[in-house]
Order: sequence, then structure tokens, then C-alpha cells
Amino acid sequence: MAGETVSKAASRAKDQAGTAPPAGWPDRPGWRTRAAAAVASALAVFLAFPPDQLSLLVSGQATTAGLWPLALIGVAGLTLAVRGASARAGAWLGLAFGLPFFLTTLSGIIKIGPDGWIILSVFQALYMVPLGAALALVTRLPGWPLWSAALWVVEELVRGRAPLGGFPWARLAFSQTSSPFTPFAAVGGAPLVTFVTALTGGLLAYVVVTMAGRRWRPAGVAAAGALLIGAAGLAIPTPTGGRPVTVAVVQGNVPRLGLDFLGQRKAVLNNHARATHELAERIRAGREARPDLVIWPENSSDLDPYTDQDARRTIELAVRDVGVPVLVGAVVDTSDGAHVENRGIVWDPRTGPGEYYTKRHPVPFGEYLPMRDLLTKLITRFERIPKDYLAGGRPGVLRLGPVEVGDVICFEVAYDGIVRDVSGAGLLVVQTNNATYGRTGLPWQQIAMSRLRAVEHGRSVLVAATSGITAVIGPDGAVIGRSGEFAPYVRVARVPARTSRTLADHLGAGPEWLLALAGVAAVGVAAGRRFSGAAAGEHGDEGAGDRGGEER
Repeated sequence: MAGETVSKAASRAKDQAGTAPPAGWPDRPGWRTRAAAAVASALAVFLAFPPDQLSLLVSGQATTAGLWPLALIGVAGLTLAVRGASARAGAWLGLAFGLPFFLTTLSGIIKIGPDGWIILSVFQALYMVPLGAALALVTRLPGWPLWSAALWVVEELVRGRAPLGGFPWARLAFSQTSSPFTPFAAVGGAPLVTFVTALTGGLLAYVVVTMAGRRWRPAGVAAAGALLIGAAGLAIPTPTGGRPVTVAVVQGNVPRLGLDFLGQRKAVLNNHARATHELAERIRAGREARPDLVIWPENSSDLDPYTDQDARRTIELAVRDVGVPVLVGAVVDTSDGAHVENRGIVWDPRTGPGEYYTKRHPVPFGEYLPMRDLLTKLITRFERIPKDYLAGGRPGVLRLGPVEVGDVICFEVAYDGIVRDVSGAGLLVVQTNNATYGRTGLPWQQIAMSRLRAVEHGRSVLVAATSGITAVIGPDGAVIGRSGEFAPYVRVARVPARTSRTLADHLGAGPEWLLALAGVAAVGVAAGRRFSGAAAGEHGDEGAGDRGGEER
């Protein structure tokens, strides 16, 4: 009888071997449910980012907002998935969340190659591994919604700085540019928006946990807290006034999509010059107000206007015709002939090119190649980057007509510090070239970042793109006007130029570091309790009044 029982047990073990969870997962049937919850949560957070995928599917019309409430549901889902799991299992669940999240949110990268999209997405997903492990630990502590929210700030702090200067795309804050949490940017910047978003998601998870245990009073308190956070955000004032300035943004368009958008000599420059001449004609005819300044996008001159006389003449004629200073984006050869610079150049109708800003954060693997000798042998596509871009050494505060503008170029808008360095200017400018990533979610996500920066610093933001999306954004984050993609577009608008600073400007990176420190300290406390509990032969402690089913 005993032998038969052993034989049956061995048979069952053999049958289950093919469906066993990975090493480190809790050895319980619920691991599949947890993994499914992590994946579903990732997709929910992805849908929170613009464009509104549901509207895009139903009507074919994209919007500058995503389904922002889904970020709360996604955070709550991941929290519930890891709660009660071991730290090692939490790490696996973090990866189960990170892979689908980044593969979907960064899907526009596929335009430069499926390999680049997959490699970048997998690398970004690795940052979610320690987040998942840490969430599994801190959700054993009293007040765990607070500590879990702080850990999202930790993850974004690290991911946005290392390696190679980091890649802060797809932060929770950037999904919340049309939500009750948006005004928190004026208090503590993007990190505070991430924190309150994650905290609200954590409170929703707490409501689920306490209601499952029929603890109605704590559930009600948590639900009220989530509502109070949203109400507090709506109560934060966002500015709309300031000294009026008339501006124009020009989108000249590019001759073709993809990596070869600059493949036709001088075509991009001619397009922007032509659009500016047409603007000048409308001004003379009285159909358009005369702007005080004009913004051209990044790479609007596809030839070096300092050395190519034909390009210089084309720009000069357009600038003189419109009669006001134009901020021209150009790729400029350096004196050594071995490098180039990505510049925004102030071009005056009388004196020509003057002061300029050089992009401080060139894109690794896009504008420069780390380990160039090795990588060009392994990936022949990198030969399309024949010269490395040099980084600029100073912030892009430039005098453009009657105001100072703070210029950032392309994906620099995702970096808190780079934008903060120029936020003292009266207007913010984002010069960008999204031709490679056209008709994907990436240009829409960049507009969302620009909207958050407007609120964070209380500044109007002028986004000029070669092929879209070009936009004029008020200091309250409202979109005054925007273009479509791959069509010429010129917008003249009257916007407030402001000099007053927000609390976020005064506090700088302080809130981010304080919140991150709180998250790290919570992990330390949770790990210490876990270690001391194991040493004493205890079986886990979920915190006073909040005990849960910790998996062994």
C-alpha cells in the first residue's frame, strides 16, 4: 500500500514537472494567477499613456491624453500580485510586468529595427525586477501603500540616470497629464506626480485587501484617502496669466518617413523655408498676426548653415521675409571635422546667426555610439551614424526677440534636470524631430511630457517638430493648438510669458530624493524584520491589523 502511494506521488510529480513555475516562484497553484495579474496590470498602465488607444481603435483619431485611470488600476494590480509573495517571487513578477509594459509602450522604437526595440524594452524591464522584489517586502509593513508608492519613485530615479545618462521615458507621471494628479507637478515635479499616482493605486489595492477580510472601516478610510488625493490635486492652482507674446511654430514636414527622412538633400530646409515665406505672405495680407518670434524644429536645416552657403542663403531669405528672430535647428560640423553638434541657433533678420544651444544629452545609439569600433562590426545599421554628436556644456537659455526662451531638444524634455535648468526663461521650447517614429505612440508621449513640464514650471511650451506633433501649450498644460503628422503646419498664437517660479522650481530635486529615501528605508526595515523573524523561527508578520497570506 505504501509503495503504491509513493508510486502515485511520483507519477503526479512527473506529470506536473512540465508546468512547474520557474525557480524562486512560490510553490503554490496561485502563481499563475499572480503572473497573469502582473501582465494585465502592465497592459493597463500602457493604455494610460497617450494616445488614447480606445479612441484610436474606434474612430481612428488620436488624442493627447491616454486612459489615465488605468494607471491606478495597473499599479493596484501589480501591488496585489506581489503582496504576500517572497522577494524572489516578487522579482519574477516585476519582470512579468516590465516586459509587456515596455514592449507595448516603446513599440515605436521598432521603426529603427525590431532588435533595437526588443533590446531596449528588455533592458528597461530589468529595472522592474528589483521593484517587484521590494514591493513584495514593503507590503508586509504597516502603511504599505505609502512605501510602495515611494518605491516607484526609486525605480524612476535610477532608470532615469543610469547607465549612459538613463532613459526616463514611460514614467508614471507622464501618463497623468490630463488627470486630477497633474497639478501636483507644480509642487514637486514629475516625481511627486508619480508618487501620488502610485499612492492612489496602492490605496485601491488596500481597499481590495481589507474588503476581502471584511474590514469595512479601513477600506472606507483608504477609499476616502484616494478621493482626497484627487481632490487635493484639483485644488492646486495652475497659472494662466502673464505678459502676452505672439509666437509662431513651424512644421515644414519631411520628404519621407523612417530613418532616411534626411536622404533628399536640402528638402527639409526648403520645406521649412517655404512654410515661413507663406507665413510672411499671410502677415502682409493681414490674415495672420505678426509674431514676435518663430520656432523651427530640430534638424529643420539638414545642412550646416555655417559652411554651406546655399543653406545659409535659404535661411536668411526666409528669416528676413518674416522679419522676426527665428530659432533654427541644425546639425553643425565641429572644428575637428570628426564630430557634429545638434544646435538651436538664434537667427536674426538683420544680424544673422547669433547665440545658440547645443543639445546636452545626445541619444546613445542614435546620436553617438558607445564602443563604436565594436558595435559597427556587429550591427551594420550603426554605420548610418558616421559621426558622434558632441554634448553641449550649458543650458539653453537664449534671447529670442522680446523674451528669453529655454530650449531643450527632442527627448531632453523627459529629463527633469535639463528642463529645470532653463525653466527661469519666459517660455519653454522643445525642438524635436520625430520623423523616424512617425505614426507611433512616441510623438504623442512627447507631447504629454511637454504638457506636464508646462504645469511643473508654470510656463507656456512651444513644441516644434519637423513632421509632427507640433503644439502650442499654455502654462496650465492646456493644448492651445497642435498639428497632425506628416503635413505642413504653421500656428500663430498669443501666449503668456511668465517670470514667477513654482514651488517645484524652488524645491528642485529635493522631493524626488526624499521620497526615494523613504522607499529605500522601508525596504531596509522590511528586510530587517524578515531576517530577524526568520532567525527567531517566526512565520511572517504583515503588520498590525493587516495580516495577509504570505507565501512560503
